[in-house]
Amino acid sequence: LQLVESGGGIVQPGESRRLSCEASGFSLNDYGIAWFRQAPGKEREAVSCITTSAGLYYADSVKGRFTTSRDNARGTVWLQMNLLKPEDTAVYSCAADRNGRCKDFGAWGQGTQVTISS
Repeated sequence: LQLVESGGGIVQPGESRRLSCEASGFSLNDYGIAWFRQAPGKEREAVSCITTSAGLYYADSVKGRFTTSRDNARGTVWLQMNLLKPEDTAVYSCAADRNGRCKDFGAWGQGTQVTISS
């Protein structure tokens, strides 16, 4: 299972950005999908996760600003990021749990850079 993230770029503070996570040749509908991020010099941080039963998890740092959702018709998972802050700058990666939960991530994407800068 190969995951591909897209949607990264340079965004001004306060603006929004939407990232997508897709699998080459597969649908993500049967997987729990998490978003992680890693900023330079910092440890990787779990940002959000969505299970196959639509259970959701968000890190405290993004609650109220970020939303994870599924598009089952497209087999895609989205990360909608609003009110972006400079401290949100990081490489964002998605990861998949084949058991549909948010626990054991056996597949990872390469990541997409999101930079918040004025």
